[in-house]
Amino acid sequence: MEINTLEFTAFISIDWSDTKHDICIQPAGTDEREFDRYKLEALALAEQLKTTLELIKRFDQAIAELTPTLPDYDIFASLPATGPVFTPRLVAAFGEDRNRFHSAAEVQQYTGIAPVTERSGQKSWVHWRWQCPSFVRQTFVEWAAKTIYRSFWAGVYYHQQRKKGATHQMAVRALAFKWIRILYRCWKSRTPYNETTYLKALQRRGSRLVPQ
Repeated sequence: MEINTLEFTAFISIDWSDTKHDICIQPAGTDEREFDRYKLEALALAEQLKTTLELIKRFDQAIAELTPTLPDYDIFASLPATGPVFTPRLVAAFGEDRNRFHSAAEVQQYTGIAPVTERSGQKSWVHWRWQCPSFVRQTFVEWAAKTIYRSFWAGVYYHQQRKKGATHQMAVRALAFKWIRILYRCWKSRTPYNETTYLKALQRRGSRLVPQ
């Protein structure tokens, strides 16, 4: 079988006893033939990838245009290190229905940030929460990691956890756990986050996260 295009001619030899079909590529305007059984498949996949990337670009543009029009945009845009990537993801994670979550603990459990504690007799153990939307959990963990360098108290808390022996991922998840408490209060009261106000509140409480 011969397939002609503007760029090459493909001669396909099919051996019905073999699932691997041989493909010979002949560039247009030449007599040279290049034997490659997977080249045509690679070209097809490349075209699919180009289409997918173009659609992703269109989705990103639509999200960028829609997010600022949402009622809770200012709340999540006020958080450190959210930007155009994490603001829409956090807006979507919480939603607009204030009856959806009745406590920060519910958000922590829903997102999978809160671990699961199991008990049997006198034994207990803590493990990763499997039943949760993984992309939502990924959103909070990735964003929390960015705040280490953009929020004073977040950076202090992260380094405190590392000094206690926590791995990077453990420290970041612990930070995300604390951030969700703050986000929940902001979301519930429809109040944008203010780093200065929060630092003053920590100081009044005598927190070790700020100088006294």
